[in-house]
Amino acid sequence: MAFVNKSGGGAEESSRVAAGGPPAFDIEFDPNDPDQTKVHYNLTGWSFDQRAELSETLAERGVPHIWDGEELVVPEEIEEGVDALFDELEAEIGPFPVPLLDGDASTEFGLDEWPVGDIETLKQALVEAEIPHAWHGRTLLVAHDAEHVVDDLLDAIEAGEVASLDEEAEAPDGALHDLYAAADRLARDATNAGARITVLELVPQLSPTMPPYGLAVGNWGTIVERAQALVERFESAADPDALAESAAELRTACRPWV
Repeated sequence: MAFVNKSGGGAEESSRVAAGGPPAFDIEFDPNDPDQTKVHYNLTGWSFDQRAELSETLAERGVPHIWDGEELVVPEEIEEGVDALFDELEAEIGPFPVPLLDGDASTEFGLDEWPVGDIETLKQALVEAEIPHAWHGRTLLVAHDAEHVVDDLLDAIEAGEVASLDEEAEAPDGALHDLYAAADRLARDATNAGARITVLELVPQLSPTMPPYGLAVGNWGTIVERAQALVERFESAADPDALAESAAELRTACRPWV
């Protein structure tokens, strides 16, 4: 459940769970009326897809609302129904991140050197653990009282002990071998059409947080990064020498695991 800031009649923060479905939202809402109490849902950290799903649901249900930056604002009269709507969405597309609110005591972690795969794994873990946090580029801010928990989580990810949080989520069958074989052919001959097609078709199916079975997320994230870099070389019409170099880097990343 999103954190709620209640304004217009005193302010408070809470997590609310309401039973039942949302009622008809057929009330008048004037966002500029200072006498109408409003409820603010802080949605900092929600993904684009989650926000899109929420916006579509609000439109379908006819929920009176406005957006104020990262916050959804609704009249207090429909708070219970909107809480129930959030519960529905959380069951379908959650869990949702718990935002670190302005003024909260926090601890900062600089992760500039972390590979993208490990960053994605960390983002998922923070959401699953319901740890209040915020991102500023590659800098992570977490609630101060969660510092030691996050320290342990960072150590586990760096050690390759934390794989994708979805245990059934893996790369396509044979993805690592196919990447290695295609990279090897391209490193030897950058004009190899078959190898190029393999890379172009395979890379969009890869996620840095969904490694093949037995491969740590950090190592897989490096491989995916280099595969994506090779695709970018294709798309920028790089010269054969540059393509061969990029392919060789991908081959080197794959070699220890094939």
